[in-house]
Amino acid sequence: MEYWLPIIYMGAMGLALLVYVILDGYDLGVGMLLPLANDAEKDTMIASIGPFWDANETWIVLGVGILLIAFPTAHGIVLTHLYLPVTIMLMGLMLRGVAFDLRVKAGDARKAMWNKAFFLGSLIASMAQGWMLGSFITGLESTTTNLAFSLLIALTLPALYLLLGCGWLLIKTEGSLLTKAIHWARNSMLPMGLGLFLVSIATPLVNPAIAEKWFSFPQFFSLAPIPLLTVACYGAIAYLLRQDNWIYRGHGWLLYAFTVGICLMASIGLAYSLFPDIIIGKLTIWESAAATESLLFTLVGVVITVPAILGYTVFVYRIFRGKAKELSYE
Repeated sequence: MEYWLPIIYMGAMGLALLVYVILDGYDLGVGMLLPLANDAEKDTMIASIGPFWDANETWIVLGVGILLIAFPTAHGIVLTHLYLPVTIMLMGLMLRGVAFDLRVKAGDARKAMWNKAFFLGSLIASMAQGWMLGSFITGLESTTTNLAFSLLIALTLPALYLLLGCGWLLIKTEGSLLTKAIHWARNSMLPMGLGLFLVSIATPLVNPAIAEKWFSFPQFFSLAPIPLLTVACYGAIAYLLRQDNWIYRGHGWLLYAFTVGICLMASIGLAYSLFPDIIIGKLTIWESAAATESLLFTLVGVVITVPAILGYTVFVYRIFRGKAKELSYE
């Protein structure tokens, strides 16, 4: 158990963060798309994420909570190095929360201001998350090259969220907003694809340990399906967005599904690149893990909490399935 417990916790943390990217990613994307819509469409876009966005953030809380209870040493190091971007991310998320409530309750005269605040909060949180991911991949080293790499991911992650947001709008909206979402998705595709390509090239360059893992033989051939499936998902998105009739006939969900496929492949690649380290080149999951007795005690809570949150998430999405209805704050 001493060997397997840290792996179980690492898997649970990775799952929580992946689900967070997939779910909160789309509502952050919708927030960043808000300035491109008219007033009525803005209300529909907010209504499409209204029942979900707050609960989506539960997954990042769960991921960070697991990091704290299972890997306290790593938690201290990571939070110390990423104190500023974490603070900026939290400020962005708080701004989103305030703007969501006040955009209507503050009256029509201030609605435009709070719409802008919702957009800014979404953009700030997305870029901060990208910066943190970049810093994490480079082993929390603040060299000029590593800072440039973090900036690259800080620009790429919002582009991915934009595509997730477009996919969500294709599922939840109709009419002119659906048509606009198709156009927005086409415009988001190239920046997202270019960003992912540059990140894929830069990652082994900024971290030799990752390069050795990926480009050694025979691992190179066994890992080939990950980039190939990523390219296939991207190609499928490009093809789908040229088939307007498919989308209008109710197949718009495929955009979201293929984008989730890209997220899944990226997560598998990142997990392989990290393991067994929790901080690349500095700390393994076993060196950072809490005492076995503590892990066994808290495992009961994890076994209960993860399925409970997953079940609640499925329940909420089932209840509020279908097209977005008129926005109401009552």
